[in-house]
Amino acid sequence: MSAARSYAAPLALIVAVLTAYRLWVIGHLGIDLYVDEAYYWGWSRALDWGYFSKPPVIAALIAASTRLLGDSIIAIKLPSLLLYPATAFALYALGARMYSPRVGFWAGFAFMSMPLVAALGLFVSTDAPLLLCWSLALLYLLRALERDGWRDWLACGALIGIGLMSKYTMAAFLPSALLLIALDPRHRRWLARPQPWVALLLAAAILSPNLYWNWAHDFPTFRHTAEITRVGGHGERGWHPGQLGEFVGAQWLSFGPLLGVLLGWALLKAVSLWRTPAHRTLLIFIVPLLLLVSLQALTGRANGNWAAPIFVAACLLVPAVFLAQWPRLVMAGVAINLIAALGAYHWPDIARLGGIEMTAKKDPYKRARGWIRLADGVQPLLTAHPGAILVAEDRELIAHLVYRLHPTEYAAWNPGRPPRDHYELVTSLADKRGRDVLYVGRQPAIPEIAARFAGSESLGKVVVPIHADFRREVYVFLLRDFQGY
Repeated sequence: MSAARSYAAPLALIVAVLTAYRLWVIGHLGIDLYVDEAYYWGWSRALDWGYFSKPPVIAALIAASTRLLGDSIIAIKLPSLLLYPATAFALYALGARMYSPRVGFWAGFAFMSMPLVAALGLFVSTDAPLLLCWSLALLYLLRALERDGWRDWLACGALIGIGLMSKYTMAAFLPSALLLIALDPRHRRWLARPQPWVALLLAAAILSPNLYWNWAHDFPTFRHTAEITRVGGHGERGWHPGQLGEFVGAQWLSFGPLLGVLLGWALLKAVSLWRTPAHRTLLIFIVPLLLLVSLQALTGRANGNWAAPIFVAACLLVPAVFLAQWPRLVMAGVAINLIAALGAYHWPDIARLGGIEMTAKKDPYKRARGWIRLADGVQPLLTAHPGAILVAEDRELIAHLVYRLHPTEYAAWNPGRPPRDHYELVTSLADKRGRDVLYVGRQPAIPEIAARFAGSESLGKVVVPIHADFRREVYVFLLRDFQGY
């Protein structure tokens, strides 16, 4: 048996077992969809070239999965459950190409064990296609740099374009790729050849429908991105070292307690590692993005997963640097990650066996609990008023109610402010004068909204107990004869 096959088969088995286990965990936890999952599912029912906060690939993936398997929770989550294993195999291919099949095996295994993937692997998110496109684009870039011809360059450009249509973070791949070419004398010749530039044009062409959609809708995705990153003077000015500390801590926890330490150790050795071309390549795809998002955290705001693509190269760098001298450290790092995932997945079971009362603070899955029962409580009121338009207070309520109830008509309440979500962007009551509305909100009285109707009636409230200190509660109103905003 060749060395490649001797490592590929065990990795395939590990990936299959972990994926099947995560499928089982979803059902065992008894969770509903998270708000973003329900939100993305809504997008998948009306495919377009763009949406308020994200490009369209995640909606297209969910649409493909649900058309085949129905609108079950598993079907909605399936794209992530499949794309993370695909990324693990892309890392295996990268490791085998850059170092050895052994390094590729541990890179793929480390990726599947990462706390970030253990958490996101239970939920559908834009990071799943982003990380796959990033890893495959890197693979084809390395192939392209070593061969003459067009095929690998065009594949790289296509993957960058699809990655951009998944999440704009993919744009960070481009400066790292340029640095890789410019800093290596062996690769600089490509700057004078057409292939890299045609690949870039191909990526831009793939992204162009989303750019046109944004232009046609007054650039909502770009505005949203600028708002959450506080670009353009939004938010508090000055330095925020506490946020930088939180971001760095999030990267350490995302990679794993021991693997994170090994990554930090490798980065401290960056000067000596730089002399090795393969190590240098990985550092180029870690350090610039890590520094960029760290600066964003220091000056404004950065979520823990905004630098997620660094872990593609990190999963390769750690085994490449440490397997030869300290293989047990790499193995222990992966083992610790797996144990941590087991603990997180089975925390409700552990708490129950230990006689620990579950509370809102102790339940890491509370945000995905109680939504189906809440919607089922609203169902009879909606059925009793079939001509009413379903309107809810915010996107969280709308997303879960629309997923469960499939109302004939629904809309966000937006009396003229700039849209804050996709519902406010694409739905409106402005042309629904004279119509009745079934309004679902979190407040027991809505005088300002009721004043826009000829009459209003409270239909009561729906309460779903979850823990002793945590419940979902909404108030439902029938609002008659909309008079206009």
